[in-house]
Amino acid sequence: MSRILRKLTQSTYFLFTVPVTLLYTIFFIYPMLNGIYYSLTNWDGFRRSYQFVGLKNFIKVLGDPRISKSMSFTFSYTVMLIAGTLVISLALAMLLNSKLKLQGFFRSMYFFPAVLSLITVGLIFNQIFYQVLPAFGKSLGIEILSTNILANKNLAPFGILFVNLWQGVAVPTVLLLAALQSVPHELIEAAVIDGATGLKRFITVQVPFLIPVINIILILSLRNGLTLFDYVQAMTGGGPARSTESIGFLIYSYAFKEMNFSYGITVAVMLFLIISVISVFQMKLLNRFEVK
Repeated sequence: MSRILRKLTQSTYFLFTVPVTLLYTIFFIYPMLNGIYYSLTNWDGFRRSYQFVGLKNFIKVLGDPRISKSMSFTFSYTVMLIAGTLVISLALAMLLNSKLKLQGFFRSMYFFPAVLSLITVGLIFNQIFYQVLPAFGKSLGIEILSTNILANKNLAPFGILFVNLWQGVAVPTVLLLAALQSVPHELIEAAVIDGATGLKRFITVQVPFLIPVINIILILSLRNGLTLFDYVQAMTGGGPARSTESIGFLIYSYAFKEMNFSYGITVAVMLFLIISVISVFQMKLLNRFEVK
């Protein structure tokens, strides 16, 4: 009787996994495999007829100067995004973990940007940079702020980065705050008794407990940086002079603006491989410092 109940329970658990597995296969596995297939063709996304060209698209990608420039911008942007997200979210988490007046109010306010859509935020800040900030800069006599920074190829990437950080640090801060609150008070008290300074307590006691969360934040920031699209689409359209043309925006341009779908898919496949390799390496590296 117990064996029958065990088998029935296992069958019930299996049935619960079927819808999720089916949806994952339909909306992720199949499109991914289909995309890899189309990357080996010359399909433009509309015609029914196309030819199989093998690795021709991948070879072309390696010598494309436009992709090289886009990769350079995307990687530099990603590094700044990762560093900015980690530093700002960690500072906010430490601040919110301390005893502050109106702590509940501040915890609600800093999370507010996370509930807005990326496109909405991009469009709002596009108007701020276009109208509000120049007027503010002129009234204060600050030359660098007197014009739209999104029209300056040297400043436009930093404008996008500012908006991305403004909205993107909310979730990492929540994760780090939860990790800080999971640190045993006994360890902190023992470090205080041993005479450890605040910085030393943070490095030796709290950081090891933050490693798993930091790992997640780094992976999420890496993905967000390498797949940057929404802010570019809403704020600059890849300009000026293609200075903010991210690899994600370039994939969109190749596939839907220039009607070269297979080539855009090829770039997307290569981006997927790059993110996968970096993420695996990053996880293995940080797992060495994790508290077991």
